[in-house]
Amino acid sequence: MCGICGIVYKDGTSPDQGRLKAANDRLTHRGPDDEGFYIDGPAGLGMRRLAIIDLNTGHQPISSADGRCTIVFNGEIYNFLELREELESQGYVFRTKTDTEAILALYERLGTGCVKRLRGMFAIAIWDKSEQSLFIARDRIGKKPLVYTEQGGFLAFASELRSLFVWPGVPREVDPEAIDLFLSLQYIPSPKTIYSGVKKLPPGHFLLHRKGKTVVERYWDIPVGQPPITADVEEAKRIVVDKLREAVRLRLISDVPLGAFLSGGVDSSIIVALMAEMSSQPVKTFSIGFDEAEFSELRFAKEVARRYGCEHTEFVVKPEMADVLPKLAWHYGEPYADPSALPSYYVARETRRFVTVALNGDGGDENFAGYVRYFAMKLARYFDLMPGPARSALRSGAELLPDWRAPYGFSWRLKRFLRSALFTDLPRRHLKMICYFTEEDKEGFYSPDFAARLGAARGAAQGYMERAFAACPDEDFVNRMLYVDFKTYLPECLMAKMDIAAMANSLEGRSPFLDHEFVETVFRMPGDWKLRGLRGHKWLLKEAFRDKLPPLIFNRGKMGFGIPLGSWFRGPLKDYWADHALGAKALARGYFQEAALRRLWDEHQSGRRDHGYRLWALLMLELWHEACLEKGQ
Repeated sequence: MCGICGIVYKDGTSPDQGRLKAANDRLTHRGPDDEGFYIDGPAGLGMRRLAIIDLNTGHQPISSADGRCTIVFNGEIYNFLELREELESQGYVFRTKTDTEAILALYERLGTGCVKRLRGMFAIAIWDKSEQSLFIARDRIGKKPLVYTEQGGFLAFASELRSLFVWPGVPREVDPEAIDLFLSLQYIPSPKTIYSGVKKLPPGHFLLHRKGKTVVERYWDIPVGQPPITADVEEAKRIVVDKLREAVRLRLISDVPLGAFLSGGVDSSIIVALMAEMSSQPVKTFSIGFDEAEFSELRFAKEVARRYGCEHTEFVVKPEMADVLPKLAWHYGEPYADPSALPSYYVARETRRFVTVALNGDGGDENFAGYVRYFAMKLARYFDLMPGPARSALRSGAELLPDWRAPYGFSWRLKRFLRSALFTDLPRRHLKMICYFTEEDKEGFYSPDFAARLGAARGAAQGYMERAFAACPDEDFVNRMLYVDFKTYLPECLMAKMDIAAMANSLEGRSPFLDHEFVETVFRMPGDWKLRGLRGHKWLLKEAFRDKLPPLIFNRGKMGFGIPLGSWFRGPLKDYWADHALGAKALARGYFQEAALRRLWDEHQSGRRDHGYRLWALLMLELWHEACLEKGQ
């Protein structure tokens, strides 16, 4: 795991070594163990290394024997030993034991098609001096980030936004549409970033820049339209167990200490169970919780750790720990509002004290329909049978419900469900169910000046969801929901959260459920095996691993990784929010009408409504301004 950066000048100018080092230095937290540079003609590559495999000969950049191609690489390739063996049989002589050199050798033989052979998480950059081309690529699921900017005279790329602004001529102009998307989604989806002149390379895509021309292509997608796996359920269980066991085994390859995040949910519990099965030593597990019992899963994690004899460490997040929020805003580099970023940062920090690599349960929900909203979307189809006037009456009645105690209060969930269920098209219904600020919420919220700047781009989140649904029109209902999350929420929100939380603490996170071969296999299984009826979340996964889950875990419902924001913003974080989000600097930015902000704040303080998640988004937007934009970082 590393940070990478680089630049190619279109007119043949040679990059300044001092600036290349400065761009690289901004990634030191991603790779504290080593640094490396390469400059050839118009191209410059840099990397920071977190040493995981081949500690002695894994220095980057690595060049081919003839000096034609040079690579920098962030990530892990789990099938690299298999690839090495194949390449050696074809005559390639390896000079290191790294997975990095295997990628380079594969590129020499297959060109851009090399990425299709890689099994793992990666962000890659290869300079081909013969072709005068730069090839950059990002893994299928979006585990590793890669951003780039193309200006008149150059193309620059990096693992994080801040590295790009070392190069003169990269503008810091805020994209109004990105602000609007952020308030709807809690994240800014690729290819957009907060800056109008900078893009994210989307997951499953590569970019080829050759002789001044740039092409971006998709090389992978979830296998929509492929023949379904129609084996009987018992055979499907065996397939799931075998494929996930293989994914865990591959992710146990490491030359440094290794452990696991253990939430106490089904997914992380299964990963720990498989790790314990394969390890001769007690598995090191790490859990995070809260003093507020309804938000804490520590007792569930302890149950799993006890069953498998784990070396268990737990940590409790308290509201005063929000002092780290400016640091979090700096690490994300753009507005990001998933509140679980806070506990994720702390569990990664504590985990890094003991290990360098941690496996997690990310992706279990998206593979097996674990979120409550899958049930809600399935149930909402029955509302389509209601006549229009009845839906309108029900919509009016829903607005009378209280919506406090987010996200676990019954009335809050019911109101959110009814608001979404009464729309008949799936993209709008889905967006209503997940968004922070709906288009109705934004009415009268933006300042006239910002609304004018936004113009026709307003409501871009709806188009974003429509495109995701349109890409998967014919799959069964549950699998279609899963596809949309795999293309939106999972890579753009969850993967960004875990990458930043881990790399801010120089920790590598690995996700067996997101092995692309596992994902492809499970997606082809019927949706009804994943969401059984209206209550059986993760039915196939839980049945496949029934013998490895303690009854307390097997029988529990989905909890989620929530934070008690409602009470925090009425108590210990009340002044903190007001000082930042209602401060003179925040109001002067001109995004929102002050009266609308204060109305939101007053409703929350009075207890009439629970705006905890909206208030969090507004706070993180302001903290990003303070930590990144104002300081030029």
